[in-house]
Amino acid sequence: MAARAHHLSLVFLLSVLVLSLPGVVFPATFTFVNQCGYTVWPGLLSSAGSPQVSTTGFALNPGESIPVSAPASWSGRMWGRTVCSQDSASGRFTCLTGDCGSGTVECGGGGGAPPAPPAKGPLDGYNLPMLVAPQGGIGGGNCTTTGCVADLNGSCPSELKVVSAVSSSSVGGGCVACRSACEAFREAKYCCSGEYGTPDTCKPSAYSELFKSACPRAYSYAYDDGTSTFTCASADYIITFCPAPSTSKKSSGGAVAGNLLVSGAGNLRHTPLQFVCSLVISLVAISQPWRFH
Repeated sequence: MAARAHHLSLVFLLSVLVLSLPGVVFPATFTFVNQCGYTVWPGLLSSAGSPQVSTTGFALNPGESIPVSAPASWSGRMWGRTVCSQDSASGRFTCLTGDCGSGTVECGGGGGAPPAPPAKGPLDGYNLPMLVAPQGGIGGGNCTTTGCVADLNGSCPSELKVVSAVSSSSVGGGCVACRSACEAFREAKYCCSGEYGTPDTCKPSAYSELFKSACPRAYSYAYDDGTSTFTCASADYIITFCPAPSTSKKSSGGAVAGNLLVSGAGNLRHTPLQFVCSLVISLVAISQPWRFH
């Protein structure tokens, strides 16, 4: 359970539990679709010792669809970055939500910074609406579409808001992401750490319940496994940012509402989004089954 504490970033948690299903490990294709009215920059991070994917970051323009293949036994994370720009003087590329710290569009070995970290949900935060739909997989009845299509930016408590002064046709000023209480306050009771490091001692807070009511299939805190874990085997996935119906048009920050953990290219685990006004998607590959958290 200690591993979960490290996943507390700005996204809604989906379950982190990995199920072990019999069978072989298959490669998988993740097709990223952008239905937002602004550009989203997906980021990809391979786990230590895992084979690499062909790209670690790219621009996904409005209306664009880009497939990314993951080799068998691949393990890693995928998420969405928003409000990104390149400094004219230094050439450094940065994002207000989900930045991976590489200074370039490609993330290399960098992970997403809250509120848009990899494979998480309300635990880390939310930056934009996101939906993950398995294609052709099997999972004993729970291999279903999951994610968070709600726009949480408007209802984000002021103490959790990530605000941007930027204003343009694609990025509205104001809240672009909503941090998790853990990220905002750094307190054990919100991060499920220390004396609150077990399911018995770490309970839902008013903040996590706010996000859970808006996104019931996404993780809202570290031990929100019961309604936020989905398992698929041998599936491909369509990851859609700002899926219809969506009212998230003013924020360039994605909703950290959902992250995917992919393990073993044919299995996926989806981690829920957390309290962030952007959508972050993380994929972690796990041996055979695909799991949504």
